[in-house]
Amino acid sequence: MSHLPGLDLTRLAEWLVAERTLSARLIAGGRSNLTYEIGDGERVWVLRRPPVGPVLATAHDVAREYRVMAALAGTGVPVPAMYALCTDDSVIGAPFYLMEKVDGTPFRRAAQLARLGPDRARRISLRLVDTLVALHDVDPAEVGLADFGRAEGFLDRQVRRWSAQLAAAGSGDLPAAEELRSRLASNVPAQSRPGIVHGDYRLDNVLVDSADRLTAVIDWEMATVGDPLTDLALLIAYQKLSRLPGGHLVTDAASAPGQLTEDEVHSRYRSRSGRDPAHFGFHLGLACYKLAAIVEGIRHRHLHGQTVGAGFDGIGALTEPLLEIGLAALKEDG
Repeated sequence: MSHLPGLDLTRLAEWLVAERTLSARLIAGGRSNLTYEIGDGERVWVLRRPPVGPVLATAHDVAREYRVMAALAGTGVPVPAMYALCTDDSVIGAPFYLMEKVDGTPFRRAAQLARLGPDRARRISLRLVDTLVALHDVDPAEVGLADFGRAEGFLDRQVRRWSAQLAAAGSGDLPAAEELRSRLASNVPAQSRPGIVHGDYRLDNVLVDSADRLTAVIDWEMATVGDPLTDLALLIAYQKLSRLPGGHLVTDAASAPGQLTEDEVHSRYRSRSGRDPAHFGFHLGLACYKLAAIVEGIRHRHLHGQTVGAGFDGIGALTEPLLEIGLAALKEDG
């Protein structure tokens, strides 16, 4: 059995009572929960576990990922089938779950989409927005997620949470971060109708098949029940990030020819969802603040050798521009 960081195949085989030798390969690592493809020669699964090393409090909760995807089975939101959840750290050193391997491509790079042409890229972009609308149309209580999060006070808690995450990343002196935090804390608007929030909704967190259909929404580690407009704002914040120097270190797919513009995303979501994105400058400012905290968390883990995978050098250069975009959005909101 081959060795991979964060995965003990011998212990996993014992836990599965596997009759065949297991093989594995890392699909994605470092930026979020680690994802591996596991096979025994006949069957294939996907395994998710937290990053190697210490993680920030409340982050990388694979049990929550498992629960929300299991709950969404049978809704209009495409998700993989869930097979098993293990909360015993002694098996591979952290909690993990196994799920169906779904065929499809997570488009992270603009160059990948450019090969498809602008018409196909636009079709994928439209379906990305429509799937977000479908998610936000799901009643949490009807799928057993009424207690998955507290909608009341959600936006206030988000400001506090990402402030704490930014501080925990040891980012040092960031005056723009303190200014943005202060402005967000003093301008929290009334919340929109509660719904299931993905928490990191973007093009490379969905799988797209050869017919440009979304086959699965993945990476639910930050999912909760709260204000769905935070998902819309984050999707648009990723569009802005994709055009920043160094944005490709996270994702630059939204900058590909044919992708919807920020105004088009906003307009299509509003018309299809029936939600009124009032005070959207606050939501966009919060989304940029959150992205800055995530970027700093990645930078911190990379500096301390806690990431798996390559491509993290220089990611900290995105922090200041994201904070400035957030401040500009709040000022435009009035």
